[in-house]
Amino acid sequence: MAFDGTWKIDRNENYEKFMEAMGIGMMKRKLGAHDNLKITIQQDGNKFIVKEASNFRNIEIEFTLGVNFEYSLADGTELSGAWTLEGNKLVGTFTRKDNGKVLKAYREIVGDELVQTYIYEGVESKRFFKRG
Repeated sequence: MAFDGTWKIDRNENYEKFMEAMGIGMMKRKLGAHDNLKITIQQDGNKFIVKEASNFRNIEIEFTLGVNFEYSLADGTELSGAWTLEGNKLVGTFTRKDNGKVLKAYREIVGDELVQTYIYEGVESKRFFKRG
């Protein structure tokens, strides 16, 4: 599938503003902007295995499209939600457990890049990954 492979962070757009909206402190925002994130995605039909490796943590997430699961961000924020496939775009809708607010996430292949878009409280951020 198109998402399969290993992706390394190339650049961010408005990422610190997004982290600020999420309530992440300044030190963690500065570190998060340079997390050296590498994502490995394996897709088998509706099932995905996503491995995230960064300067802060290494985790493996398994999910099935349309099925709710629990997830915690690198800063410890706990979320519950699901990914769906809309056309050629993965769409994630996650609700924060601490305040009930919604985080939207999108993953799509644009040209030779994996683009992750996050929207929280009206703040949009993009992270661009290159195959690696």
